[in-house]
Amino acid sequence: MEPFKRKSAEEILASIMKLRQGRLNILVGAFSGSGKTYHMLQEGLGLKEQGLDVVICTVSAMQRPEVIRQIGDMEIIPGIRWFNNDEEREDLDMNQLIERRPEVVLADGLAHRNRKGAKFPTRLDDIQYLLGHGISVITTVNIYELEDATEVARQWTGMKVEETVPAHTLELADEVRLIDVTPETLLERAFDGQLSNQIPDWYKRGNLAKLRELALRMVAGGVNGALEKHREDQGLVGSSGVAERILVSVQYHWNGSIYVRRGQQVAKRLGGDLRVVSFVHPKKSLSNEAAAFRTSIIRLTEKVNGIFEEIPLYSRRELPGKLMQDAVSHNVSRIVMGHSRQSPWQDFWKGNIAYRLLKKIRNIDLLFVADRTEREGERILPARSQSEEQRGRYRRLSETEVEAQIGRIRRGKCKIYIGAAPGVGKTYTMLREGNDLLAKGVDVVIGLIETHGRKETLAQVGSLTVIPRMQRSYRGTVLEEMDVEAVLRRKPEVVLVDELAHTNIPGSENRKRYEDVLTILESGISVISTMNVQHLESLNDAVEQITGIRVRETVPDSMLHQADEIQLIDVAPRALQERMKAGKIYAADKVNEALGRFFKLGNLIALRELALRELADDVDERLESWDRRDSLRGPWRREEMIFIGITPGHHAERLIRRGFRIAFRLKAKWFVVYVHVGPAMTEKTAARMDALRQLTVLLGGEFDLQYRHSDRQVAASLLDMAEHRKATQLIVGQSARDGWKRWTRRSVVKTLLRDARHLDVLVVSEFDPDIQLGESKRITM
Repeated sequence: MEPFKRKSAEEILASIMKLRQGRLNILVGAFSGSGKTYHMLQEGLGLKEQGLDVVICTVSAMQRPEVIRQIGDMEIIPGIRWFNNDEEREDLDMNQLIERRPEVVLADGLAHRNRKGAKFPTRLDDIQYLLGHGISVITTVNIYELEDATEVARQWTGMKVEETVPAHTLELADEVRLIDVTPETLLERAFDGQLSNQIPDWYKRGNLAKLRELALRMVAGGVNGALEKHREDQGLVGSSGVAERILVSVQYHWNGSIYVRRGQQVAKRLGGDLRVVSFVHPKKSLSNEAAAFRTSIIRLTEKVNGIFEEIPLYSRRELPGKLMQDAVSHNVSRIVMGHSRQSPWQDFWKGNIAYRLLKKIRNIDLLFVADRTEREGERILPARSQSEEQRGRYRRLSETEVEAQIGRIRRGKCKIYIGAAPGVGKTYTMLREGNDLLAKGVDVVIGLIETHGRKETLAQVGSLTVIPRMQRSYRGTVLEEMDVEAVLRRKPEVVLVDELAHTNIPGSENRKRYEDVLTILESGISVISTMNVQHLESLNDAVEQITGIRVRETVPDSMLHQADEIQLIDVAPRALQERMKAGKIYAADKVNEALGRFFKLGNLIALRELALRELADDVDERLESWDRRDSLRGPWRREEMIFIGITPGHHAERLIRRGFRIAFRLKAKWFVVYVHVGPAMTEKTAARMDALRQLTVLLGGEFDLQYRHSDRQVAASLLDMAEHRKATQLIVGQSARDGWKRWTRRSVVKTLLRDARHLDVLVVSEFDPDIQLGESKRITM
């Protein structure tokens, strides 16, 4: 970054041209009916209220009442109508638009193809012409209309897409926003007649979920590009802590393909990119055998959509440094490599690459891949046969199973609106849905909402009944909480409950609001609620790495997993900052502080990507729960057992959360173990272990505590317990200058790497904020 470098004439000219150019805002949906047009009109109406000259050109779904209401008194410039095989089409009237010259044009259907003889062949060409004349455009597109998604969508759903736009179209936009909607909501709209009369054959829940995941992942990929550019401009290096980037280090040997395959499995399961590197001496020729392995590894890497590169290496001692340098320069989050096969004497004389890498590496995890086939063969998850499925359908349920099924039937439905940050519009959207349900005759009440003084949000309360809050005195101050008992007595069909992660006043029946929600659901009342992605328990460390902020109020991941529907409210980071500056999120006296901390542009971009990827993973998990074959990341075919070794140090929570996220994605059981050395634990250590046990149980794992007399017994004890649990992957911390002092003196990690070569060993790195230049001071919230 060279801030004082003089701009070239071309750069100055480009900046001047940009000033005269209109802005392009693209609203992306996974499928028709997702609400793109509604949000486009809503955005246009908001701009008109601010005094801008806004006109409507072509709007699909004009017959829908909610769309007509959004048009309001905005001016409509009629398009040019024509017919194509008895289908009425409408092109933009470019002459009228150029003559009228509004500030903003609202035009549906970015992928539309114009009639023969039109000024331009496509609507995208029309829009680019308008932008060049200083007219801003807000438009819409479905994800399957992007050329690089069209074939994928056809393979997944059987749909035929006639009109498309180039793959790079979203990159042309100044702002891209995803209009997310769940398949359940869309199918309900279709049932209510809110969509067109002709519902295509592919309009099925599984297909809609696949397209939704595709949209989430593609928009997340675009956000990641913006995040990397921003980090580069800020001089930040290494992984952002959001997207997974897997680097596999291989030699031209028979086991190289094993490591590439394992890296590809990890990358696919975690939704990450794959890079494969091999270090070769540029002046030494490969043997015939090595050349053959080289060819097969390159072909395999291409087959699994990875990137392969050879890196020159003159000395073996350079390898750790070169590998680290490559990982940092490519924003890698995890390195995959094989276990060393050297004996202790060879380690002493030659040096161990893994040990030297552990000393150098920060902010990047290391996965050492086991060669299990030598010892026990692969443990494959058995595919369920048709006879097994049939037997399952006819098997008589036990009394316990019957009671559990009855409980699930009686339980209320749960829907959660999730956002990347405060102010994206979760409460607004929740209230709007509440009024829509009320208009359909559903008994909906407000259990608790937090408007934070936002007039637009308060206006959405409409005709909804508000349950009065319970007042409680705490330390001389009267505070208010949701009155759960009043909700249960009122017994509505649906209750709206804001801010799921909120901590209740001490002395309340439940400590957390999400526990209140569970109580309400168990009584048969459905709940619509809201939360931000930073409040998800397993993402706590990732959020701190991104923002420098430790979030104290969290929600266990199980709340999202149990929810019947999760819907993302997506807002572009700069648009969110503008809302902040306009006083639509926080009070005026808090705006500057928020913009300088949590609401920094880099934080908002990263949190947005985190939310998109998290929801994409959730959609994929639900697809797999419906049918293992439907998972877009592919089914995980190995039976896994995750074993996590911790110390009382401050990185223990990070290890537990990381272990949980890995186990959840691999459909694995997981265990956490602490080996205490010496006499009985102090009161402080015992309290610490109790907190770590609670976190493990909250996330669905098992916690075990073992006692040993000597430091030398720690590694052997961990390995014995891992063997007893039939673990396939062992997770430990890199080292900790605090909690692992005793362990590192006895080289516990090194001992495990030497003695656990039949296991995958993941060494989770410490997060070092000093490596990411320019990171903010750590604070808590």
